[in-house]
Amino acid sequence: MSGVSSLWTVDVNPVNLKCTTLPILSLRNPYSRAFHLSWLGFLVAFLSWFAFPPLIPEAIKKDLKLTTAQVGNSNIVALLATLIVRAIVGPMVDRYGPRKVMAALLIIGAIPSGLAGTVTSANGLYAVRFFIGILGGTFVPCQAWTTAFFDKKIVGRANALVGGWGNAGGGITFIIMIALYNSLIQSRHLTSHQAWRAAFAIVPVPILFFVAALVLIFGTDHPAGRWSDRHNILAAKLPHEDHTVVPHHHHGHHEKGDGNGKKEEDEGAVEKSEKSSDMGLNKENPDQVDTTVEVVREGDHEFRITSELDKAINEPLTWSSTLHILSSPLTWLPALAYMTTFGFELAMDANLSNSLFGIYPKLGQTKAGYITSTYGLLNIVTRPLGGYLGDKIYKRLGVPGKKYFTLIFGLCQGLLTLGLGIYLDKKEPKLSIIIVLMVFTGIFNEMANGLNFSLVPHCNPNSNGVMSGIVGAMGNLGGVFFALVFRFQPVPRGKAYWICGIVAVVVNLGLMPIPVPER
Repeated sequence: MSGVSSLWTVDVNPVNLKCTTLPILSLRNPYSRAFHLSWLGFLVAFLSWFAFPPLIPEAIKKDLKLTTAQVGNSNIVALLATLIVRAIVGPMVDRYGPRKVMAALLIIGAIPSGLAGTVTSANGLYAVRFFIGILGGTFVPCQAWTTAFFDKKIVGRANALVGGWGNAGGGITFIIMIALYNSLIQSRHLTSHQAWRAAFAIVPVPILFFVAALVLIFGTDHPAGRWSDRHNILAAKLPHEDHTVVPHHHHGHHEKGDGNGKKEEDEGAVEKSEKSSDMGLNKENPDQVDTTVEVVREGDHEFRITSELDKAINEPLTWSSTLHILSSPLTWLPALAYMTTFGFELAMDANLSNSLFGIYPKLGQTKAGYITSTYGLLNIVTRPLGGYLGDKIYKRLGVPGKKYFTLIFGLCQGLLTLGLGIYLDKKEPKLSIIIVLMVFTGIFNEMANGLNFSLVPHCNPNSNGVMSGIVGAMGNLGGVFFALVFRFQPVPRGKAYWICGIVAVVVNLGLMPIPVPER
């Protein structure tokens, strides 16, 4: 199938019913609708979740008479809420399915969004931002939904596209809220006190309810239909190996199913299989465990299973599986890496505008906000590019390639952040150079996020909801940690940035030795 036609045609792996193409130009099948509803649900969550930062530097800070410390505290409170919710939502996704969980989060998050205009004090701001932080949990069903619908050879792109387009909501929110705030003052002649409060009622609340309705009406739980039907597929009949205890990989055939039982096998696949020892150890890398290709026959067709991901099915969390997941290095590899990348992205979204406004007061809230929005908007391209790179690497280097590229990009982000911090400490830093450093940092930062969630589906694949929740929560924990760095090393100067850079470098280097499945 040509690359262009795969953008609107569906090709299904008959073993797990997952789509091996990415039909983003169609809405006539459940795969396309799941894809578009997942990123849309995540994107609109930002309209409330990130609605405060663009209006804080001038409007909200002045109206509520907030100190810089109180502004920092409110950022931390918002991130703490999302951290807690993501950890809770992961097991809920495995039990109830991503569609229902996504809709529930949007509806619940719309309620405190409607109450934002009632805030009159710092404590009130903390309370509202905490409950609005529930919306940050939409990332978990967003990623789990596409993982359930798309095959291993395309899941990196699918996860990265929905994550990237959804994350672009951070940049879009800066533009929308600032433009609406200015419009209400200039065209409607509202005061600043009235305008920022009205903005919350006009944009986030109705959109959150509307998209929740779209998810419930047009979304599908699973390729098999209802979430309770997910075991009614060929993959459910196959024996499953526990990846949460020992990392396994499969040597052998890497194939392309066309939905009719036909397969294209990678050259040299059989030769690779013959290199494994009788004990299942990979002679080239003794830290990894080999298993042979599984051959599955269904009627007149024969299928080869090359990865545990081929037959993974989300299972409800138990005490036993919880212990396995929490004790597995495969859990903490993507989780700690994501802590340094997405955590830093959250810190940039919350603090960069304040940094620019502090160094260049003449910029004003509007221009500082628009420049900051660039960082979030890069996600439209950069995060999907990371996922695309992950899929391409997987074909040649398997899961180890995904791991190393994820960590290398996180390392580069750390080095660039270190450079940005050092430059900000100069006596008169140039805005143009700051923007260039910001853009390059964002490229590596957000591509690392995309690469990370091309790796996550291979880690504890039968608990993908839990894994998405843990990794997502750790991203928010990183956001809290970096927010505390900015809280105690106040902007506009660069010390907070270079501290964040050093942390990213150290953590990503430290994760390099962790073994992963080959396929």
